[in-house]
Amino acid sequence: MKARSIFQKIEVLIATLVAGLFIFIIATNRNYSYDRHQFTENHISYSFYTNYLQPLIAIVLISYVVFLFLTQYVEVKARGFFKITLLVCTYLLLAIGLSVCFTYVFAWRYGDDSYPTERDVTATFFVQGFAAAAIGYLFYLIYYGLKELVFSPRLRRKLKEKNGSRFLFIGMSVLAWFIILIMLTANNAAPFAVILWAVVLPYALLVLYIHIYVLIPGMPVKNPRSGYYLSRVVPVILLVNFIATVFCKAISDGGMPFPGVYILLLLWTILLVVPLAWWIYKNQKEKLGLKTALGSSQANVSFLRSQINPHFLFNALNTLYGTALQEHADRTGEGIQKLGDMMRFMLHENVQDKILLVREVEYLKNYIDLQKLRTVNSPDILIQVKIDEPASGLQISPMLLIPFVENAFKHGISLKEHSYITIALHTQDNLLYFDVQNSIHLKPDGDPEKLKSGIGLPNVKERLQLEYPDRHELVIRQTAKDFFVHLTINL
Repeated sequence: MKARSIFQKIEVLIATLVAGLFIFIIATNRNYSYDRHQFTENHISYSFYTNYLQPLIAIVLISYVVFLFLTQYVEVKARGFFKITLLVCTYLLLAIGLSVCFTYVFAWRYGDDSYPTERDVTATFFVQGFAAAAIGYLFYLIYYGLKELVFSPRLRRKLKEKNGSRFLFIGMSVLAWFIILIMLTANNAAPFAVILWAVVLPYALLVLYIHIYVLIPGMPVKNPRSGYYLSRVVPVILLVNFIATVFCKAISDGGMPFPGVYILLLLWTILLVVPLAWWIYKNQKEKLGLKTALGSSQANVSFLRSQINPHFLFNALNTLYGTALQEHADRTGEGIQKLGDMMRFMLHENVQDKILLVREVEYLKNYIDLQKLRTVNSPDILIQVKIDEPASGLQISPMLLIPFVENAFKHGISLKEHSYITIALHTQDNLLYFDVQNSIHLKPDGDPEKLKSGIGLPNVKERLQLEYPDRHELVIRQTAKDFFVHLTINL
């Protein structure tokens, strides 16, 4: 965070210097009259201050203020829907400001015979202003994305762990789209083809993305006719459709008038793009549900196979527990009791989709206490546990935390060398914070446990992706002698 804060100050300094440099160049440019002949040819009076100095400096200052507002406020303090609202409003203000400035810089067009009326000239200025603002915003979004890659370890980790291939695919697709666009423009392709490729296709993909990853997942009830959905999709589609229409008119000034293009794009969006977005989302959800169900079924089959007459096991444990008490073997009795509680948990609660976090924590404590029994006489083994009482009502998928603790006891304990394990768990609101840290000791070649992987951390990662997508953060680090796990889950 400190590096980001320092960079923000550098941003202000560089933006101020660049804006000042542009203003200096504008004010001292001796060739300012490069467009003056257009005013003379079209019989429009020209003023150095009105048609050159003031509007160009205004363009620089508006861009400068917008950039500072985006980088110093919107990126830092705004979140969620409020952030999107600020981005849209800022774009509109920038576009309107540029359009007004263009009416002074290119005022000679009011005398150009190629424009039938002054209203057509003004409409052209606003189309160009909105297009210029959109191009500026595109460069800003690229710049913002690069900053996030540099200053957001979480984003880099996500791209590396699960989205690396997706990120590469998107990058290659954008590059291919850009190359084809260059080929179309270089070969003087028909304006209609350029509009389809340069505007309509990206516009459709943007609407699809907003639906599949933003609008539909955030709906409490997944229904295209719900008021919640309509109250959010209508303003988004109207705005994005307006921007696409501006780009269409900027590429081709002739042909269908602005309202006609807008209505045509709107009908195409409502009749084709939006239904396609819902179909893709439901299809993805069905695939994810089948994958989750398949994983759950496989886990249940494996679990059922491991149940060897559970009643016999419980009766045997009760007998051993009574015998231990009669022989005053308190530690043995305690271990048998905790093992019985763990088996009861696995039989009755492990088969559920969600259980109370309190029960998961109880199972975790029983496992840790059972492991402590075999290390109680080893002074070189330090086991520190700080598990706070979780908030009531929170639920979690069963057996999700135990693999990390099993891994710690499997690889972190040595009866011959100094060893340590640190386990911490606490909740805040709906967030679960779980940390495990342990020493690392390689098993000897003759140890039968060396080649056994148990449940395995890869399986836990897959479960987290299936059951808590975009609602968890898993950080795993390893050194030559230590192993660290940090897990955060939004329950």
